[in-house]
Amino acid sequence: MTFNTDIVIGLEIHVELNTDTKLFCGCPTSADKPNSSTCDVCLGFPGTKPVLNKKAVDYAIRLCLALGCKISPQLVFSRKSYFYPDMAKNYQITQYELPLGKNGKLNLSDGKTIGITRVHMEEDPASLVHPAGMTDSQFVLVDYNRSGRPLCEVVTEPDMDSPEQARDFMKQLINVLRYLKIFDINNCVIKADANISIKESGYVKVEVKNITGFKEIEKALNYEIERQKQAVLNNEKIVQETRAWDADSGITISMRKKETEEDYGYILDPDLVVTDITKDWIKKVKDSLPELHQERAKRYVNKYKISKENAKVLTLDYDLSEFFDAVAKRVNPVLAAKWVRRELPRVLNYNKLEFSDIKFGPKEFGDILKLLSKNKITDNVAKKILEKLCDKPFDVEEYVKKQGLQAVSGSGALEKIVKNIVKENLHAVAEYKDGKEQSLNFLVGKVMRKTRGAAQAGEVIKLIKKIIE
Repeated sequence: MTFNTDIVIGLEIHVELNTDTKLFCGCPTSADKPNSSTCDVCLGFPGTKPVLNKKAVDYAIRLCLALGCKISPQLVFSRKSYFYPDMAKNYQITQYELPLGKNGKLNLSDGKTIGITRVHMEEDPASLVHPAGMTDSQFVLVDYNRSGRPLCEVVTEPDMDSPEQARDFMKQLINVLRYLKIFDINNCVIKADANISIKESGYVKVEVKNITGFKEIEKALNYEIERQKQAVLNNEKIVQETRAWDADSGITISMRKKETEEDYGYILDPDLVVTDITKDWIKKVKDSLPELHQERAKRYVNKYKISKENAKVLTLDYDLSEFFDAVAKRVNPVLAAKWVRRELPRVLNYNKLEFSDIKFGPKEFGDILKLLSKNKITDNVAKKILEKLCDKPFDVEEYVKKQGLQAVSGSGALEKIVKNIVKENLHAVAEYKDGKEQSLNFLVGKVMRKTRGAAQAGEVIKLIKKIIE
């Protein structure tokens, strides 16, 4: 394959499906104590027979449909030779020859299309626990609770050329998974293996395994790019290998020379029959799909009459969209769209918060917009209250009353304040009359400070000009 970028990245993302039981047995996917959710089947005891979890297959088909994959007419499982302690039976049940879905795509937030090579199902290995961290632990513990949980592996084309694009791909994929309601962001695990190469090495591929979440993937790839570039500068040879990402230390660690697919010795699993994926089955799953972001965007435009651009931006983030839906039930949706799209992200970015970090909800946010729509507070006050809510939630209406933040308007109280400001700043009045426009802004600022932002700037400007004239 020929590349024309300095960096080439492809991802293999393992998504845990949100089912109640494991892929081939009845063990629950949730457990409190290590090694408490296991049985003869998921541990691979001799003589045991796996039984396929249909709900997991339904969820996997949902994902294939959402990614625009061509779905295989048959579901075929293989055994992948796996001589590591996190698979007790020394093989992993997966798909190799015939993946469930192939030739799909997913768009990044900037519109770039990333090709999906394949989507296939497999069982999760166990958890390896390093008590003192990956580099310092003298021993490793194994928790087989995770062994056998249902996974979908999403394999991309090497279409990404920066860690930022890889992070965005992960974010967009998680967004799709949450819309599909097949992934619980609080309980399900999502991990990525990243294949990365750089131009300076002749595009020798290095795999970095076990990167959790879209934040870590950017850190891991940035480190690995710099490691490879530094190695080339030092005349060290980059070899095809598998490395592990140590999130605690912020480094990648060599695990083993990279295996090829042939090294795994795939064979068809004799204990699992071939399952036909019929057109009727696909149609039934398709008909049961929840509202995806494209449909939700259309609903926003048709029902709420918001702009297509606002609808697109809101629905590209599942959390933002859910929040907007809740707020739009309380206040004017057009106003809600403007504030949820622009002001909420602004406040989060300023406070360096993720959406999951906010302590207030749609009620408090809606209360701000109710007061704003009735002209009881100004835009400026509304923004300050929103910033205050990031510290802790409180009753918005009560806070406005206690702090005296009600909007000052009309010809009475506000006009009196403006007259006093004009009298106290005659030098600025004279400068304004001489054509210095900045002096008007100075006077407006004085009034806004006096009213603690509880006056509309437009009204203040009109009153100042009226009084001066």
